[in-house]
Amino acid sequence: MGSGNTEGTGRLRSAWTAAEVNLAAAVCAAQFAVAAAVWWVGTFDDDDHGAGLGGGLAAFGLLCLLVFGPPLLAGLGLLHAVTCTMPAAALARRRARGPETAWHLALVLLLGAVWAALAVVLLHLAPTGTGTLLLAVSGVLPALALARARRRERLTGRPPEERRVWLRSALLALGACVLVVAAGTVGLATGLIREYEPPKLGADRLTGVWRGDHGAVLRLRAGGRAELSAVPAQPEFEDVTTKEFTRCDGTGKWFLDTAGRYDPYADGPSTGRRDGVVVRVGDCGHDTYWTIGGTEAHPELFVLFGDPDAGDLRVLRRG
Repeated sequence: MGSGNTEGTGRLRSAWTAAEVNLAAAVCAAQFAVAAAVWWVGTFDDDDHGAGLGGGLAAFGLLCLLVFGPPLLAGLGLLHAVTCTMPAAALARRRARGPETAWHLALVLLLGAVWAALAVVLLHLAPTGTGTLLLAVSGVLPALALARARRRERLTGRPPEERRVWLRSALLALGACVLVVAAGTVGLATGLIREYEPPKLGADRLTGVWRGDHGAVLRLRAGGRAELSAVPAQPEFEDVTTKEFTRCDGTGKWFLDTAGRYDPYADGPSTGRRDGVVVRVGDCGHDTYWTIGGTEAHPELFVLFGDPDAGDLRVLRRG
């Protein structure tokens, strides 16, 4: 009987079993959910460029998240399992020597590094960015979960149950996400996480060349002269809420507005949200208010054409 169990276990461990693939997918889906929650909390101190989701649009977005989020995470978990966790498990089972779990961990790290490198090339992720590093180590938890499940299977003779695996993963992910969001909320309330504050730039810091998409170049000269090449501008005789804009070439004037007098989304001069640069070109469009954003080290000028909840954002950065 002992020999039969050994042979059966050997056959079981020589292939990808449905139970193992299911477990790896569930664990990976859970960690993706927690990573998304951490990412969201990390945006608390990011520049939202004056855009946001509110009212009915926010409710619709939350509904979509609740409906489509779980199957999307499950699909991503399954994709990760069959492209990283399980190939590494199959190779680890054919090891020459050494513990299988150590080989599995080493191989999922190697495969994770390969996928992270592809993401850097194809998705233009930063090589040392948080997303790249998380992708590189994303197979560690599923590999550890498989090792634990194998030990338990050897003791009990039963593989992990599909429904129980997904239920436990969902509950753990939900609890971890709630803790992450709660910690972020407490961090904001206590000042441990500082809300974003735009930089304060004087005219001397604003002069220079600013570049954007589609070849947009804005040169702000000392003395208030502006030179434009394919720079987005508010269209003339159009409502401020329109997403339409024109692209201007030529010369004009610019000046710094620190009171929000020309900000089309401000309630009045005393409630201007941010400093901005007003660019005025006589024969091309209307005055355009370029809001100052970014950071002291990497400032930006941006304008949001249309509704703040779903407008068309255009950004210029120092060239």
